[in-house]
Amino acid sequence: MKPSLSFLIASMFIAYVVFAITVVLVYEPRPEDRSWQDRQEFNHQMLSEIKIGQTIESIRSKMGRADFTEAKATDEANFQIMFYRTHHVKSDGKTTRDECTPLLFKNGALIAWGQETYDQFLQIPILNNIVDSSVSSNPHPITEATTETEQSKQ
Repeated sequence: MKPSLSFLIASMFIAYVVFAITVVLVYEPRPEDRSWQDRQEFNHQMLSEIKIGQTIESIRSKMGRADFTEAKATDEANFQIMFYRTHHVKSDGKTTRDECTPLLFKNGALIAWGQETYDQFLQIPILNNIVDSSVSSNPHPITEATTETEQSKQ
């Protein structure tokens, strides 16, 4: 074997080792890419670092995608609740809401989290006046008092 070939092989091996060490030390998997046990522990730790008023975007960047999410609008605000797995209840291969901690947002800012938060979310009334953009462009909108037949006569 020629000395230059030996040098080339040794250089490639050293480069591979340096690359592997760098990946192991620097790479941080996304929360959703972890096993359920690791993600559960990660989420539990992250909950100790969040603060009232944080944005949905900052929570998502810190904790990753939620396991479940719901939203509703009221006359005064928009609410969104996101569920993150934080504890184990049943070994069935599925994550359920009772294994998650809910985080409640009002107009994109965190206002509450914890087990009672979902009950609070469910008690928030839903918006009464939903605006549909297709209705506003229709010169003859269909209302409860106007049937489709009456509308075609107009």
